[in-house]
Amino acid sequence: MTELKLHVDAEVHKKLAADLFNATWDFIEKPNRSEADDETMVHAAHASRFHWGMAGTPLHFARGEWLISRVYALTGRAEPAMFHAEKSLSLCLRHQLNDFDTGFAYEALARACEIQGDAARRDEYLALALQAAQRVERENDRTWLLENIHTVSSGTLPAWD
Repeated sequence: MTELKLHVDAEVHKKLAADLFNATWDFIEKPNRSEADDETMVHAAHASRFHWGMAGTPLHFARGEWLISRVYALTGRAEPAMFHAEKSLSLCLRHQLNDFDTGFAYEALARACEIQGDAARRDEYLALALQAAQRVERENDRTWLLENIHTVSSGTLPAWD
């Protein structure tokens, strides 16, 4: 991979990554997003992942890829949703990340399959996501993962507590 040299402090990258992640969520949760909102949401998700790539860990990378997949799924773009979901899962497996993040990677794959109209693969990934969710120790994390899994077929978002 070509290394990009920027004269930006790692803490600045981390702050930008987190702020852009949160800004992306603001768009995800925005009712009646416009086409311009969707475009900005996609750019913000990519920008967040970029900055995590400069100063994050494999966990940040996996979550960033998951976020990109989610925004593409929300905008009905199956191919990039699948691409980034696969990257998220690959990072989770390669770096032996926790069941919470691995479950979300499977959830993203199921969501991409839903958009593609591939119910059989969607159900396979949903089953894997549910298996991962059962291994998540923290109840709040397990509940949040399960709430997201249960919205795959409807394409909706769970309510954030």
